Amino acid sequence: MVQLKTLSHISTKKLANKEKIMGFGHRVYRKGDPRAKHLKEMSQKLTELTGQPQYYDMSIKIHEIVTGQKNLPPNVDFYSASVYHSLGIEHDLFTPIFAVSRASGWIAHILEQYSNNRLIRPRAEYVGPGMQKYVPIEKR
Repeated sequence: MVQLKTLSHISTKKLANKEKIMGFGHRVYRKGDPRAKHLKEMSQKLTELTGQPQYYDMSIKIHEIVTGQKNLPPNVDFYSASVYHSLGIEHDLFTPIFAVSRASGWIAHILEQYSNNRLIRPRAEYVGPGMQKYVPIEKR
């Protein structure tokens, strides 16, 4: 198991070298990713439930170091590692889960790019049909 001291050192070294630290900052959510607070709460509950609160504690320490030195709040992905670990998901699957959860968005961006050579970012205004009635899959 990686010790908290080692992770703090890694974060501090990356900060000193002005390297990008994955899981921090977001192109749109400059003041903080609103989704991150939910994963943070889930991480705390799950790590306590599984008897591994050290993973949440490590996350908090790294969060404090990076936010304090670089003023970058965590994004939705930061607390996902401790959540996935607490759920018993193999570490080798973390990246595929990250990718699968974004595949539809990535494909949508590609299709937008092909149609008019312009990407639509999250702050764009939705202009499609509104108030659609939900039909369960088995009735479609």
